Amino acid sequence: MTSEDLQSWAAGLDELFARIASRFGRVEPRRQARAYLVGLLAPVERKNGWQLAEAAGDAQPHRMQRLLNNVRWDPREVRVDLRDYVVEQLGDPGGVLIVDETGFIKKGTQSAGVQRQYSGTAGRVENCQLGVFLAYATPRGRALMDAELYLPKSWTGDRARCAQAGIPDSVPFATKSVLATAMLGRALDGGVPASWVSADEAYGQDHKFRLYLEKRKVGYVVAVPKSQSVGTGIGYGNTGSRADAVTADAPAQAWKRLSAGDGAKGPRLYDWAMATLPPHADDDLGEPGGFQRWLLVRRSLTPNDQGELEMAFYLCFGPAGTPLDQLVRIAGSRWAIEECFQSAKNEVGLDQYQVRRYDGWHRHITLAMLAHAYLAVTAAHAPKARAAWSPSPQPRSAVSWHI
Repeated sequence: MTSEDLQSWAAGLDELFARIASRFGRVEPRRQARAYLVGLLAPVERKNGWQLAEAAGDAQPHRMQRLLNNVRWDPREVRVDLRDYVVEQLGDPGGVLIVDETGFIKKGTQSAGVQRQYSGTAGRVENCQLGVFLAYATPRGRALMDAELYLPKSWTGDRARCAQAGIPDSVPFATKSVLATAMLGRALDGGVPASWVSADEAYGQDHKFRLYLEKRKVGYVVAVPKSQSVGTGIGYGNTGSRADAVTADAPAQAWKRLSAGDGAKGPRLYDWAMATLPPHADDDLGEPGGFQRWLLVRRSLTPNDQGELEMAFYLCFGPAGTPLDQLVRIAGSRWAIEECFQSAKNEVGLDQYQVRRYDGWHRHITLAMLAHAYLAVTAAHAPKARAAWSPSPQPRSAVSWHI
């Protein structure tokens, strides 16, 4: 590391904070916000109020706590600056927007949105909060861009409890798919250059989620369960053939061995097959220059303990003529958000907050995403630090397998 590197990184941090400085009305909270951001980036063991205060030279954590709980500033406005920063530094017309959730294990019952619920992070039911996140991935890098705290009905149905946790009466119950759709809308309306959306089964099997993207003419590759209908309506009602039943008829020639991107142990190789799905009765996807839908199937190369080749299924929508390898790359891009979660938790304390209120959660998460974006941008501009994969944008009446 050279002195020029340090000067460049410090200048980059100064430039980033200058973008959000006006969001804090007074000098004191502005300085405290910068100290908080620097602390998240510092080699501090735990990124909680006490240790961030110590890193900033404060004897007590009170000023850090006030920044999250009492000072007037809107984290959603800061996220607009975060989004613009990520787009300016990492943006690409073929970018992929990725939605997913992550869990935050908690004790007690007072933290906003906490209850016993399934956490994919833990792999089991835990007492936790769940955050729904939006990430942006391009050949230049990947970063978290937006987030919403999921509030179960046990919370939104008890407005007195909500008031104690600082949850406004204007915040209703919303499913995770609805939260994800709102974040995608903000990104697309904000001019984020993205041609594709990727998501796991929790979102992919929701036909309203898919329909929203189709109406906006945004391509998607979303995971669905093996029971997903791929017949009339493509999931708009549980009619038609299941994904696994349709796949059983795929000819041997339809399967192609392709990598979904590099993993920790090298290329993630699977066998893939792609079938064109019939259009809906009331859409115009078959028009020249229009869009199509596909069923994409991933098959493991080696049998599991039961001697079976495991399969994963995806519903896809995109420009007519999109090739198989393009859909495979988009499917593989979903791992980018898992990498963002891991690095944001390990490097900038995404999950190390000590706040219970709804607004406090959003404020810490926003500053942590900002710190994570700074690291992503710094890495993207460092020599040999660009991502290896490149998801750039580029096809009857019955299912037709591509051979």
